[in-house]
Amino acid sequence: MQLDLLPTRTGGAAENMATDFLLLQRYPRAGVSRFRHYGWRGPAFTFGYGQKIAVVREALAAVEPPFELCRRATGGGIVDHRDDWTYALVIPRGHPLEELRATESYRAVHEALAAALREQGVAAVTKPCGEAEAGDGAAAGPAGVCFQRAEVYDVVHERTGEKIAGAAQKRNKRGLLCQGSVWRPAAGAGGGAVDWDRFEADFVARLALMLGAEAQATPWPELNEDEVSGLVEQYASAEWTEYR
Repeated sequence: MQLDLLPTRTGGAAENMATDFLLLQRYPRAGVSRFRHYGWRGPAFTFGYGQKIAVVREALAAVEPPFELCRRATGGGIVDHRDDWTYALVIPRGHPLEELRATESYRAVHEALAAALREQGVAAVTKPCGEAEAGDGAAAGPAGVCFQRAEVYDVVHERTGEKIAGAAQKRNKRGLLCQGSVWRPAAGAGGGAVDWDRFEADFVARLALMLGAEAQATPWPELNEDEVSGLVEQYASAEWTEYR
């Protein structure tokens, strides 16, 4: 199997969320895993598909505008993208990792991420299960703002317990989409600056090993432009934002 490494792009909140979904739904190379790191044009927050908009707005009431707000196709809580390192990973249907329970695939990706941070001296580990056994809902993350509380198998600082990275998932007949975020201030809290280019290379190498795939830089796929623009418009609409 190949792991396609797509070029880094910067977009608005609706564009980024629509693109991630289309990489799950419409990728022209069937049976291939794909990964992308991307940036944000301005301050933005995203929130889980199942969250109520009233709860989200209440949680963000103290945040100074302007900022973009977009509902994701994946689950989870509110994610602050103002100073994060964001990525999306799609694993095709039928891959052994895609067939695992949500908590186990979540754990596998985060163990690769934590190991990449440890290469630069960051005391990063995955948060272990407590006394209660974690169910699939653990991967959805907290209902409030992400990075304020760590859930099972989130990446945390080994000594302080501070949350460093979280993710959210969507699984359908085409495969598994994992949208993840690393909070830069928490990753550098030990005093050392993280080389984010090196982190990406180390993270991708560990993902490829985990997937049994060869990582290969790949041009941006040819997606249907009308479908892309239509989905971006949907994700930017009040109907989508206020769906619940």
